[in-house]
Amino acid sequence: MQLISTLMMFKSIIWLTELSPLTCKADPVSCRLWTEPQFPSLYKNGDFIIGGIFSFHVYARSEQNTYTRQPLQPQCTGSMNFRELRFGRAMEFTIHEINNRTDLLPGITLGYQIHDSCAAVPMSVKVAFQFANGMEPFYNDTDSCSKSAAAAVPAVVGESNSSPSISMVRMLGLFGIPQVSHYATCACLSDKRQYPTFFRTIPSDHHQAAALARMVKHFGWTWIGAVRSDTDYGNYGMASFLKAAQEEGICVEYSEVFYRTDPLSKVERVANVIRRSTARVLVAFINASELKVLLEVLKRQPPPYIQWIGSETWITHPDFRKYNMCAGAIGFGIPRSVIPGLREFLLDLSPVEASKTALLTEFWESSFSCSLKGSLGGARECDGSEDIRALQNPYTDMSQLRITNMVYKATYAIAHAIHGVICNDTQCDKSAKFTPWQILDHLKKVNFTTNNGYQVSFDSSGDPVAVYELINWQIKNDGLIDFVTVGHYDSSKPRGQEFNMSTDIIWLGEQTVVPRSVCSESCPPGTRKAGQKGRPVCCYDCIPCAEGEISNKTDALNCAQCPPEFWPNTKQDSCLPKPVEFLSWDDTLSIILTAFSIAGAFIAVSVAAVFYKHRISPIVRANNSELSFLLLFSLALCFLCSLTFIGRPSEWSCMLRHTAFGITFVLCISCVLGKTIVVLMAFRATLPGSNAMKWFGPPQQRLSVLTFTLIQVLICVIWLTISPPFPLKNSKHYKERIILECGLGSAIGFWAVLGYIGFLALLCFILAFLARKLPDNFNEAKFITFSMLIFCAVWVTFIPAYVSSPGKFTVAVEIFAILASSFGLVICIFAPKCFIIMFRPEQNTKKHLMGKAPSNSL
Repeated sequence: MQLISTLMMFKSIIWLTELSPLTCKADPVSCRLWTEPQFPSLYKNGDFIIGGIFSFHVYARSEQNTYTRQPLQPQCTGSMNFRELRFGRAMEFTIHEINNRTDLLPGITLGYQIHDSCAAVPMSVKVAFQFANGMEPFYNDTDSCSKSAAAAVPAVVGESNSSPSISMVRMLGLFGIPQVSHYATCACLSDKRQYPTFFRTIPSDHHQAAALARMVKHFGWTWIGAVRSDTDYGNYGMASFLKAAQEEGICVEYSEVFYRTDPLSKVERVANVIRRSTARVLVAFINASELKVLLEVLKRQPPPYIQWIGSETWITHPDFRKYNMCAGAIGFGIPRSVIPGLREFLLDLSPVEASKTALLTEFWESSFSCSLKGSLGGARECDGSEDIRALQNPYTDMSQLRITNMVYKATYAIAHAIHGVICNDTQCDKSAKFTPWQILDHLKKVNFTTNNGYQVSFDSSGDPVAVYELINWQIKNDGLIDFVTVGHYDSSKPRGQEFNMSTDIIWLGEQTVVPRSVCSESCPPGTRKAGQKGRPVCCYDCIPCAEGEISNKTDALNCAQCPPEFWPNTKQDSCLPKPVEFLSWDDTLSIILTAFSIAGAFIAVSVAAVFYKHRISPIVRANNSELSFLLLFSLALCFLCSLTFIGRPSEWSCMLRHTAFGITFVLCISCVLGKTIVVLMAFRATLPGSNAMKWFGPPQQRLSVLTFTLIQVLICVIWLTISPPFPLKNSKHYKERIILECGLGSAIGFWAVLGYIGFLALLCFILAFLARKLPDNFNEAKFITFSMLIFCAVWVTFIPAYVSSPGKFTVAVEIFAILASSFGLVICIFAPKCFIIMFRPEQNTKKHLMGKAPSNSL
């Protein structure tokens, strides 16, 4: 765009060579212009002339240059822009007000030359040349083709648009002529290296773009469309906005650009993009003239409801009140103001006064559809009945004086700068000679308050403090759109406090609820965002957090792992302490196992009581009552030791449960082994010449039981000394809960204890198996063999079940194995004897027990 502006300015300079001294002759009139100058639309003579340029029309006539004849001069065409006319006349009013003051430029009369740029770069450059050179058709200089060094104007107010302003300031800057714009907001103009003579009373788009991005973010819109004018204003403004939007995490579905003179097909294409888009918010960094073209195309086939976000150039423009499709629009505008006396000045216009100036004549005739000078063919002549106060158009509308106030401030700024150059404390010198460079220096220092209470000063970039009103388009009862202020933005406030708004916003469709515009709905806690391939970052899928991870905020990018002892809740949005699992006393399974344990111990004690009561009976005496009582005692301990496995594991309970289990079971198996050996010795004692019972009498039986048990005790002591069992929080087996169990400490110690029990049980089983066919009517070895078979089967089954059982079921399997093997022993060894004692007393005789093969030792 900058290149286009430069090329257009170069073309304008070619057109304006007629304004430069081209030919030097010997006659006194050495140089002359080749064409007529562009006369000002509004003019007043004075001691010092201030330049002004406004877009009274919106089009410039252009033609294809053939390079075979002198090109035609640019001419403004099209309908009149009444709003810009109000700007121009506001400059007139301001200068009249300054001339009537006694404290500012006393005794000095300011004049003005106000030109029409028709928003075109060529016309703006031509006017810039005239501001620098003047409009005299002849240069009376016989020595050289050069004009006097003094510029025609010391400073210029305008232009309204950024692109013409850029072209003008490049030209005027060569002569040091300062330009104070009231409406050119392009951030590029803040670059003092390129535009050292440019000032403005309207804030730079840099601030507006940042404020718009913050506002869009504030309302949660992350999926927007964008459209801009193909001008410096639109391109630079949109570039600043898109950069700020990206920093705020906002995505743009489309960004379209066009100019009002583009073919209608291009505008239709832009309109179709808007209609088809999924974004419900549209940011328009666009000039009012381009927006009119776009809205006219859109209203033929209105798109779905769109939330319009406007820049200051159109959000308060009165011409758009008729476009109800934009109702609910919101954007930043220049603060509304009041200029005392302006309304009376603008309305103090009669047909006679209007007929003196071509611009005002055109305004009068177009406003009342009549002819002042008979120039409008077919139109009635104005008869004086026209009442300008009855007009309702942007020229007479004083309700929204925003940009008009910027003109007021710009004109005053130049007046204060001139005052600083030619005036001292008491008087001003109207004959003083000064250069535009001096005005430029004083403009940098101005700091004053206008009559209507506004502070005027410029920073190092020639910009004012950025102050905006947040404007909302609300439909009134009469169906027209009203511009309602719903917030403010002040860049001079501390960071984070610049922006505030009310809640009285009416959105599209006259809704009070903020519309939604997102590519993807927010990901709730418990999920994370996963970008969609090939699409902007605002388009994503919501992926549930992986096992063991959470996200506790909306739109989380990543999920966080819970600490080791915590686990996500079902929604995966918070970490909760893992439930601790162990075989507690109130667990149903624990209650059942406890009942069986106590029942088993009770059975063992009951059997012992029966045996004690019938201790002199043959069947009790024949079964070695001493070993039987010791076996019943050990079985009772075996039943009770299972209770140590129930409850919350502690350091002492872990050591007790494994050692008690190991020692009591060895004591039990030792007794059974002793009984088995007694049976074998008793059989050998019946053989002729055998004295086997001499070597395995009661003392040897007690010693064997003690020896076997002490070996287990020694193993347990070594285990507890080197690496004892300990409470362990096992979080490996189950990720979602902690298993509180007893760690083995030394696995070798545990398997040594278990292996020793297995060795004794296997040895006992083998001996009992060898003695199973001894010729007794009541063969003790058979019962021992069967009991050992059950014992070994239980513990062989226990090993894989113990390894594979999860959590508290590991302990339950161990308890079950203890109870099952204990019940197997008590039932297989003692149940037949008790049955005979209690229900078959006739068989409880020595004769019956001896049968055909009596044993004199039993």
